[in-house]
Amino acid sequence: MNDARTTSPLHRPDGEPVRVLVVDDEPDVTDVLAEVLTGEGWQVRTAADGTTALATARAFRPDAVVLDWMLPDQDGLQVLHALRREAPQVCVLFLTARDAVEDRVAGITAGGDDYVTKPYSLEEVLARLRGLLRRAGMAADPGVDQLSVGDLSMDEEAREVRRGGAVVDLSRTEFELLRYLMRNPRRVLSKQQILDRVWAYDFGGRAHIVELYISYLRKKIDAGRTPMIHTVRGVGYVLKPESP
Repeated sequence: MNDARTTSPLHRPDGEPVRVLVVDDEPDVTDVLAEVLTGEGWQVRTAADGTTALATARAFRPDAVVLDWMLPDQDGLQVLHALRREAPQVCVLFLTARDAVEDRVAGITAGGDDYVTKPYSLEEVLARLRGLLRRAGMAADPGVDQLSVGDLSMDEEAREVRRGGAVVDLSRTEFELLRYLMRNPRRVLSKQQILDRVWAYDFGGRAHIVELYISYLRKKIDAGRTPMIHTVRGVGYVLKPESP
């Protein structure tokens, strides 16, 4: 079976689960991220302000911190400076509603490793964290950084998709949708599951957007080939290679 790596979670080099601290003053954000990251098999702690975040980091010793830029007691840059003094190796992923170029530069210059602009998809946050942890050598992942299901392959770092060796051009949303399907091959995913993971965490859209993007993917992935994206009527969608 030539399927994507979905059953072996990212883990620390010593074999222990990855540790992630999520810092945001919006409970809905921390709850959703904590649930998703815990589902990856990682250990997760949360904090709603900078003071609590720093105290938690000292006790928990996270491998990565998902850090909101705007906090009630101090801004994310101040927290980042304090984190770097005590744990210079920790990976920091900023969450920010500020997408101006100068804000991005400020965050990276201050020592942030990467950032995601709100609203964001949970798949994007997960992908950024996996990449940061692997590149920093703070987590080990069996296999290479490429997903494959049948003759469909995805290089997550290069954001390149191929089927049967031919490059498939995808939009950002199509790419995130396919990534989620490829990380869960042969598993039937409901429209709501897909909506929750691929679209922004606070996206107010309806399930019909999933149907629309599934149709876009089919035209690019399955056109003129044996279909890999299947509809399970009344349940959802599943990606699986053609039977031998």
